[in-house]
Amino acid sequence: MSSSMANAKPAAATAPNEKPVEILQNQASQFYANLHPVLLLSILLVSFRRLVQDSVSTLLGLAPTIAIVQAIYCVLCLPSTGQPAASTPKPGQKKKAAKPAQDVWAKAVPAFLSLVLTLTLSAPTLYIIVILFGGPLTTHQPHTLLLALHLALLTTPQLYYTHGLDTQIWLKIASLQLPIDELFGMTLGACLGSWIGAIPIPLDWDREWQKWPVTIVTGLYIGAVVGKLAGGYVFKGAKIKIS
Repeated sequence: MSSSMANAKPAAATAPNEKPVEILQNQASQFYANLHPVLLLSILLVSFRRLVQDSVSTLLGLAPTIAIVQAIYCVLCLPSTGQPAASTPKPGQKKKAAKPAQDVWAKAVPAFLSLVLTLTLSAPTLYIIVILFGGPLTTHQPHTLLLALHLALLTTPQLYYTHGLDTQIWLKIASLQLPIDELFGMTLGACLGSWIGAIPIPLDWDREWQKWPVTIVTGLYIGAVVGKLAGGYVFKGAKIKIS
């Protein structure tokens, strides 16, 4: 048993996309990666009162802002389509200068496509999942659609950007077998936070903030931030064991 485990480790180490995604090692990337969760929480705090008063208009108005925040995070902080970050040149080796226009274009196109896939593929799929998990089917349809949109914006653009549409990788994501990093942690945290956020809705407290989907959106944003931080600093590289 021990010998088979030992033999399996090198193969796993060389398998593509088996390592956690690393944030790009430059000052702008590190700065925005740390600012990113602060922005998400700040947007939630500033908008919470309006979210309680008018969920539909608030979520609709916030969607472009969240999309921009997520797109900047992808472009500045992440290697695109699963490619590793540029290696540091060896001592005495000249670093090849990349053309700025080409570099921006190479990052902006995958980010744009990631958002397109989020809107056209992830959001409708998550809408169906929310309904299957008990969301209202015949009422509050705009509320549920916008909840699915925000859930999609916080869970999938970073995964599309770094992993593309690789079927094997998405099977690992769906089966929770991808190594945890801050991207995957953010996705897991957002989903778990949404589920926990649904708990106060049926409680007989008669509070305005219990309206659908205020608590779920709140749990979604808090869960995404907690998951991102936990995946990037606490559980990085770990895998979820399912017995």
